[in-house]
Amino acid sequence: MKIEELRAPEGSAKARKRRGRGNATGQGKTGGRGMNGQKQRSGGGVRLGFEGGQMPLYRRLPKRGFTNIFGTKYAIVNLDDLNRFEAGTEVTPELLKEAGVLKKTLDGVKVLGKGELKNGLTVKASKFSKTAKEKIEAAGGKAEVI
Repeated sequence: MKIEELRAPEGSAKARKRRGRGNATGQGKTGGRGMNGQKQRSGGGVRLGFEGGQMPLYRRLPKRGFTNIFGTKYAIVNLDDLNRFEAGTEVTPELLKEAGVLKKTLDGVKVLGKGELKNGLTVKASKFSKTAKEKIEAAGGKAEVI
């Protein structure tokens, strides 16, 4: 099968109703747009969110929140995500990305203590929670800050 041989299934695609092609079509004269006014004109209509001159909802509501452009954003890894690695492996942010545990490393990687670690691993990350560090060392591994 070639791409040019592909066709939509029978009856799945309907042709758009052609407007303003005479009264016999049922869509003649005004073409379903009504009588006069801004929405009747070609290219007419109002922008998204316009409320006829009334202050629009998106401007009536108060602004909320704040984004700190200098803040550091860490990619989060839990201990139970590290069980896929063999004992004695040196787990780095690059290895986590390769293995598909992380999509992006962002500004660094932080390891959290959710779950149990079964293998003794050397984990290298930007930050560790207190429980994560304790659990890694209890499993016979090492937590190294990079």
